[in-house]
Amino acid sequence: MTTIPQPRTGEAPGAWPVLGHAWQLHSRPLEFLSELPRYGDLVKIGMGPTPTYVVCQAEAAHRMLTDSRTFDKGGPFFDKARTLFGSSLPMAGWREHRWQRRQMQPAFQPDRIDAYAKVMGEEIDRLTSRWRPGLRQDMAAALTRLTLRIVTRSVLAIEADDEAVADVQECLHIVIDGIYQRAMLPLGPYYRLPTRGNRRYWRACERLHRAIDGIIADRRAHPGGEDLVAMLLQAHDDDTGEPMTDVDVRDQLMVMIGAGFETTANTLSFALWLISQHADVAARVHAEVDATLGGRTATPADLGGLTYTRQVLHEVMRMYPAGWFFTRVTTTETTLAGHTLPAGTPLLYSAYLLHHQPELFPDPERFDPDRWAGKGTEGMPRGAHVPFGGGNRKCIGDQFALVEMTLVLATMCARWKLVPDPGATLNVKVRGTLGTGPLHLTCEPRGGGRGGGVTTAKAAPEPDGS
Repeated sequence: MTTIPQPRTGEAPGAWPVLGHAWQLHSRPLEFLSELPRYGDLVKIGMGPTPTYVVCQAEAAHRMLTDSRTFDKGGPFFDKARTLFGSSLPMAGWREHRWQRRQMQPAFQPDRIDAYAKVMGEEIDRLTSRWRPGLRQDMAAALTRLTLRIVTRSVLAIEADDEAVADVQECLHIVIDGIYQRAMLPLGPYYRLPTRGNRRYWRACERLHRAIDGIIADRRAHPGGEDLVAMLLQAHDDDTGEPMTDVDVRDQLMVMIGAGFETTANTLSFALWLISQHADVAARVHAEVDATLGGRTATPADLGGLTYTRQVLHEVMRMYPAGWFFTRVTTTETTLAGHTLPAGTPLLYSAYLLHHQPELFPDPERFDPDRWAGKGTEGMPRGAHVPFGGGNRKCIGDQFALVEMTLVLATMCARWKLVPDPGATLNVKVRGTLGTGPLHLTCEPRGGGRGGGVTTAKAAPEPDGS
């Protein structure tokens, strides 16, 4: 007779008065979350004085992600993020989301992504053509500039100079850090005080708003195009016929830029580090890109020959999911993992927590791209691998990001071997996204001096980030 496992619910120990588990979430978030499955499939913690339930079971996470009417966007993370991003696509409730996604989806169709790939190739060449043998640079910073330039030039069709890109990059780092701190350390009135950190956060928000407002004003004065900005300016509400306001458009553009560059850059940084630490993986990647590309810039037509490179990226996203935690809120009384939850209950789910459970991924701390080979994922429970979320709220740019990361990683590995400093160790930086922090790598050419050879981009030198 088969024994059916019973759902387990529990409560995490170590809560502080008023703060709950906020300090653990702030000081050691990955370790704290990884300990929670021992207490149950749904575990109560305190994010400040607010009880929040952490979803520790893959099937429960799948149900939560695919039933957006019952488990709507909300909770501590999204409540804080809405102060900057408004009710934009990732922040919108389920009623607003369906209309917004319909307006924006054409910008992420396969034919559009193929067109964006031309910009991706130009920017990859622009970056790698400046590298030289022996150059040591902060690759995390270089990749962040690269991905920010790609998303602004392709999806938004905005030509920005390096100074403007650097300014937006700095502001977004400050804002993302600020939102993360406000979600994890809910100190309420403290964030209204004119402290140095709070003033820095407010100024960064204002600078971002001004920059995006300028883009909208320019595009309203010069309409046309098929990019996301043009689509948003032409969108009209189905019921009222009213167009989006400038504030609505600004919120959508803010979140597209914010979500479209740092997460991708972080994944690529982790990939380059892990490849540098695993000679067998590096040899297979190099053999694949040599056979497929022969030193040239990767294009979407090459994706069929880059299967192992994509396995590497899927394994990186398993080990270090850039979007490592999000929150939801129940809209009605419901049951999840055997526990009855009243309407308005905050829930937290963590891709990092799910991706590191040994019952889902044996030996989860081992970097093994072959987990994703052939039929290796057929028995994987639903909700086990969620780097882009799930259901109809899954990241709208997931395919854009996967294509971009594959083209960037393949092209870099075809031309260069990127080597860390002797004795260097990985520093996982936990903020609103998971990143490496500064990642200094030295360029060594590959392919008999062919490394660094490019065929398209020609541009003035840019800082190497070292």
